[in-house]
Amino acid sequence: MTLAELSPEYRAHAHALSLRICQLEYMLGRTKNADKRCQLQDRIRMLSAMLREANELAVLTERYYDRGYRRNAKYTI
Repeated sequence: MTLAELSPEYRAHAHALSLRICQLEYMLGRTKNADKRCQLQDRIRMLSAMLREANELAVLTERYYDRGYRRNAKYTI
């Protein structure tokens, strides 16, 4: 499997994360319990970081072999 073939997997993962974040934000807006709100906010924060990384990796794997593509320094050795 090439990196370019991995890209759709990262895109699908990002889409699933985005949907879950939307669900949790909806629940957060309807929740009055302070402890539950804190848990939801923590979960949203964690999933948002995962979403950002999935999107970054999708771009990296899509364009890795493109000539002149400047790779994200976060994902280089």
